[in-house]
Amino acid sequence: MSVSTDMLRSFRNPRAVVRGLRQGQRREARILVYLMIACALFFIAQWPRLARQAHLDDSVPFEALMAGALFGSVFMAPLMFYAIGGILTLVCRIFERAINGFDVRLALFWALLVVSPLVLLQGLVTGMIGNGPQATLTGAAVFAVFAMVLAAGLRVALEAARAQA
Repeated sequence: MSVSTDMLRSFRNPRAVVRGLRQGQRREARILVYLMIACALFFIAQWPRLARQAHLDDSVPFEALMAGALFGSVFMAPLMFYAIGGILTLVCRIFERAINGFDVRLALFWALLVVSPLVLLQGLVTGMIGNGPQATLTGAAVFAVFAMVLAAGLRVALEAARAQA
């Protein structure tokens, strides 16, 4: 299936989608693409907020804000998410010794890609309305979906490790 269809299916049944992704090609390049697309969309999601910030405060030009966001989102965030994937792997090894680091990274990077449309919505809310209860509520919804998809993916990874052991 296409990635966009799998993303939509992940809102209803994330375990089945992650299980299907896990059974497909097990290549690091594929999950790296998931991560890079998610980070690029996170960068785009910041544009409305940065435009609002530059409009309200002239001390830092819009281009400088965009350059900082680009550096953080596209260059630093993937490294941070790989580190988080490594930490999650170590934590999951407490529960199941034979867990595969690839499966944990797949669960994490897929969860990031699934919530990226919601992050775009949250960026619009923050850019249009500013910080407030609406932005907080939208951010909480994004985090809840992220946590749900990540937990489902980690369960699939743990089940696969137990089945192999």
